[in-house]
Amino acid sequence: MKKIHFITTGGTIASSEGEKGLEPTFNDEELLSYIPEISELCDISGEPIMNIDSTNMRPEGVKKIAQTIYHNYEKYDGFIVTHGTDTMGYTSALLTYMLSNIKKPVIVTGSQVAIGQPYTDAKKNISDAVRFALEQVPGIFVAFDGRIINGTRAVKIRSKSMNAFESINMPYVAYIKLGKITYDRDSKEHRNKYEIMNINPSKPFRLETELCTDVFLLRLYPGIDPTIFDFIKENYKGVIIESYGVGGIPNLDGYNIIEKVKELIGAGLAVVITTQCMEEGINLDVYEVGRDLAEANNIITVADMNTETIIAKLMWALGNFSDLNDVKCFMETAMFGDMNIEEE
Repeated sequence: MKKIHFITTGGTIASSEGEKGLEPTFNDEELLSYIPEISELCDISGEPIMNIDSTNMRPEGVKKIAQTIYHNYEKYDGFIVTHGTDTMGYTSALLTYMLSNIKKPVIVTGSQVAIGQPYTDAKKNISDAVRFALEQVPGIFVAFDGRIINGTRAVKIRSKSMNAFESINMPYVAYIKLGKITYDRDSKEHRNKYEIMNINPSKPFRLETELCTDVFLLRLYPGIDPTIFDFIKENYKGVIIESYGVGGIPNLDGYNIIEKVKELIGAGLAVVITTQCMEEGINLDVYEVGRDLAEANNIITVADMNTETIIAKLMWALGNFSDLNDVKCFMETAMFGDMNIEEE
């Protein structure tokens, strides 16, 4: 019987009604007590490492999750992490880079309704996570509402509905209905292999938790004050700019945002250009307002990566590379399924 380690961090899934609203209170044993049938599938043991609303999750907390998995790696065949939904996409992406080339499954899950409440989705999501972990597909995944999502592609797009998460710019890895797992057509032939998350079986599994959190996320909007770029230049090491459409950034005289972006690059910041559009990514070569920026040295483009993953990857890159060229190379290299790069 496979051994699964059940790591709890809090979130809605572990919450009960307090004086001021829902707050995390349940530990690992209490969560598992709601689904005793899990013990028929595997040998499961729990470990509560924190009990917080995921709104309060910070990189230090994700490091603790990664370290817990690493230190227990040889004892178990797979890992389940219960987590609040609001920052789950950030955590699953960060874990992907921290647990580089992991050869075992890590399934992150949570719920929209607390496990002790009527009509909860918590029991199904935990059960689905365990079932997929037993498939022994290596990598970081999110299990939610009967779907398995690559850890670098999970984005919460609904605040209340049970199907809160979508897989952005990548098919679901698998579906789970009534306990039966059905792989996506593109994933089926890779079942139980390493290709689903592009893991290289010849490279060692490494714990790499060093991060630089001096990263700023800036969403452009008509009328944005260009002096914000001066503040960013003085206080951050990296910036992610959510541009318009396929990569449009204003360039008119008197309101030339592109020149301010070039100033950031000249000051040695890692400047990443992405899009406000959730799907299909960017292409700076389409319009004049994009080509002008594409010609700038060291501008970083990230194809169709989602913002949560860009933040995680940039924090990791700045924490592990001192040379901006290395940061750029790492950010623009597809790994663990985090982006699709169009062939020219």
